[in-house]
Amino acid sequence: MKLRTKGIPVNITEPLVIKATRFKFKLTDPNYCLILDENDPINEENGSYVLLTTSADLNKNFMGKAVFRINELSHIFEDDILLIGQTGQIKTLYRVNSRHNFILLTERCNSNCLMCSQPPKDRNDIEFLHDIHKKLIPLIPKNCYELTLTGGEPMLLGTLFFKLLDLIKIELPNTEVHILTNGRLFAINRYAEKLSEVNNPRIMLGIPLYSDYYQTHDHIVQCKDAYYQTIMGIHNLKRYGIRVEIRVVIHKLTVPRLFKLSNFIYRNLPFVDQVVFMGLEITGFTLANLSDLWIDPYDYMEELERSVKFLNERGVNAWIYNTPLCLLPESLWCYNKNSISDWKNIFFEECQKCAAIDKCGGLFASSTIKHSEYIKAFQIDPT
Repeated sequence: MKLRTKGIPVNITEPLVIKATRFKFKLTDPNYCLILDENDPINEENGSYVLLTTSADLNKNFMGKAVFRINELSHIFEDDILLIGQTGQIKTLYRVNSRHNFILLTERCNSNCLMCSQPPKDRNDIEFLHDIHKKLIPLIPKNCYELTLTGGEPMLLGTLFFKLLDLIKIELPNTEVHILTNGRLFAINRYAEKLSEVNNPRIMLGIPLYSDYYQTHDHIVQCKDAYYQTIMGIHNLKRYGIRVEIRVVIHKLTVPRLFKLSNFIYRNLPFVDQVVFMGLEITGFTLANLSDLWIDPYDYMEELERSVKFLNERGVNAWIYNTPLCLLPESLWCYNKNSISDWKNIFFEECQKCAAIDKCGGLFASSTIKHSEYIKAFQIDPT
């Protein structure tokens, strides 16, 4: 799915966060820009609005802000929210027809996970992105069901992180807020306390825990003492009643102790709100470490089944993400979630023949690089 495009800018002197429309009557609202396709006439000589067009030329008397000769606009729908840069880059920040919207808070991180799908970048982007998000959040529809905040590490925003959460609570009071964080900085109790003061019961933190054994977790995260900081962070957060999800990415380094990790969670962290076992995405740092990480999901199903059932039978909600239905034993189908974001979700040619395709979550687009040898179509709907 396309989220970016580019054209030639005119009079774009600063980044613009703006909603898209193809209807001129909406231009009385300055929060809108007009989209014109190549065959649409550009008659206005003195536009006071923002114009996006695939047309090769603009009226020479057009005085407004514009981007023309844009590669493609068909992926932009009515009321989508865009970021228009000074160089003519156009990025879709929010898609009204999707439930998989996210806000990238920073690309900086204090971890360096071996399978990170968003490799950290050591650049000072926090204030720039925060300014963008302050403009974005009030434009998001009030009926937005869920919004994911991700990075990098969101907690590196410091006080700006909590200001953003305050703004979300005001502008989107009914939206579920899923924050992906390594949880390490919540080992400092005042940060957990500060988050509790936001007082938004719709917030849930997704925190990775890769092993019950500290050296394995620290090796995967590539940071000394990450395990102890993560465990302390989870305890501090739950002390203040904040919802916590433990996320376990399954690969060759986590599989050997997967059941022991489930046992550890039950005995030491039974108060977490849910545990999710996640299939590996073949992108980012995973590509560089693939030989150390790849294991065919077929080969760990017995361990996964044992771990998921162990937790659920003891009252700890456990789910499976990012895994095609055909790879799971029938006993695990009820725990499987269609979790892959629509903009990076695909089905193989074999999948098109499957009777259960409408119930399956498919695969990551990056699975074309490496995937299970056991992908198969069901001839009869198994459910």
